[in-house]
Amino acid sequence: MELSKETAIIESIIFLENEPVSLKQLVRVSELAENIIVEALAIIKEKYTESYHGIELVEISGGFTFSPKEELWSILKDHYGKKNDEKLSRAAMETLSIIAYSQPLTKTEVENIRGVSADNMIRLLIRKGLVKEVGKKDVPGKPLLYGTTSEFLKAFRLNSIADLPKLDEQDRDRFELNG
Repeated sequence: MELSKETAIIESIIFLENEPVSLKQLVRVSELAENIIVEALAIIKEKYTESYHGIELVEISGGFTFSPKEELWSILKDHYGKKNDEKLSRAAMETLSIIAYSQPLTKTEVENIRGVSADNMIRLLIRKGLVKEVGKKDVPGKPLLYGTTSEFLKAFRLNSIADLPKLDEQDRDRFELNG
């Protein structure tokens, strides 16, 4: 089946959106059937694999978006990266990893895993939009629960938390809550 017009419509919608576009949104905006959109996405994805294209279609945070090819990002990120996107410290990355792999969890639970206070790191990660409050734990005092955001998924080019690299047994034990 010739899908050139449908593919062009889907490509245009993705291009015009600032955020990843879900399949549901593509159906709503394009008024095309889901199976047609899925075929069009495959055509677009294949088209941009050619080496002369600087962008690729990626699935991030439950939606589709165009992104510079990963191998080009190191050249482009200084100019096009977020201005406040300084590298996270080792402590911030460790805190973010704990939250990502063990979410949802409380500040105290993060501290029990890390062995040190997590106040400043959690505030920093919230300010950067990588972590957010996701509820309250149903225990006395109702402490806040933290989890990652869609910004986290975008920053690490993940479609979902399930796409995080798998941990080996030693790391899994480390991220487990004791007690």
